[in-house]
Amino acid sequence: MTAMKSAALIAFGLLVLGSLHGYGQNRSLLKADAVAYLFPEQVTVAAGKPSPVTLHFRIASGLHINSHTPSEDYLIPTTFSIPDGAGVRLDKAEYPAGILITLPADPKTKLSVYSGDFSVQARIVSTPGNHLVEAKLHYQACNETQCLPPKTIPVAIDVIGK
Repeated sequence: MTAMKSAALIAFGLLVLGSLHGYGQNRSLLKADAVAYLFPEQVTVAAGKPSPVTLHFRIASGLHINSHTPSEDYLIPTTFSIPDGAGVRLDKAEYPAGILITLPADPKTKLSVYSGDFSVQARIVSTPGNHLVEAKLHYQACNETQCLPPKTIPVAIDVIGK
């Protein structure tokens, strides 16, 4: 085998290994639980009156999600919602201010994101009784090089309206 063929085979092998390494990283990103709902699991509120509830979330290390007010129109905002007919309605949700970051691929663009732990200050109104509410958090998670498809996770809250 000539030296040129050997060098070409070695280069090809390194290219394949590099691709597989990147593929493995992308697969682990795709399998990651990007955002976890932490608490509260149960709240007692005055029925018929707007009541504050602080919802706590954690974003997986190495990832960020767009804030509620992303810096570009095409970016998907993080939103919290409660479905109709839950016995509880969302009166208002207040989101934290995003932190501004830039990515190596586009250092001129500043992105408004959340990372680590963050909280949504929800104000809910409950009817009397016990309601197992399956609220939702909708977001899009990214790392420095790619974004996952948008995702909605359940936010289960046992609301006791007294």
